[in-house]
Amino acid sequence: MQVEALYQDIILDHYKNPHGKGLREPFDAEVYHVNPTCGDEVTLRVRIAGDGDDARVEDVSYDSMGCSISQAAASVMHDLVLGKGVKDAMHLHDEFLALMQSKGQMEPDEDVLEDGIAFAGVSKYPARIKCALLAWMAWKDATLQALETEQATEEESR
Repeated sequence: MQVEALYQDIILDHYKNPHGKGLREPFDAEVYHVNPTCGDEVTLRVRIAGDGDDARVEDVSYDSMGCSISQAAASVMHDLVLGKGVKDAMHLHDEFLALMQSKGQMEPDEDVLEDGIAFAGVSKYPARIKCALLAWMAWKDATLQALETEQATEEESR
């Protein structure tokens, strides 16, 4: 089996059997992002446990609508960041972003991106990059909002 076919199978599996889909409570921040180019959309919630360097991603849940790439990317993102320290999860975000910006020239590290390597071919198609990044950008936005809210709450309680 060719690598491209394997990658397509990974994307289709995450699309048909999404991980983390369905909005859950409790959550610390919720965001809504849309890709105006194609109409894909995601509402994403994040729950952060701990604070400072000990902050970790306790939960990520989402409701989304769109193409197989945006749906599968949300599922992969969920698997990659769930339970990780926020700093490590942000590093994964940066790695995935770099892959998407590589125009197919980057050889992804499977040990780092796991199923995210399946999106290497997507980076060759500029119109599809936003689809793959939609949930990742929503996750980063929600996580930063949750951290800002936590910091403001701490400052108020002093």
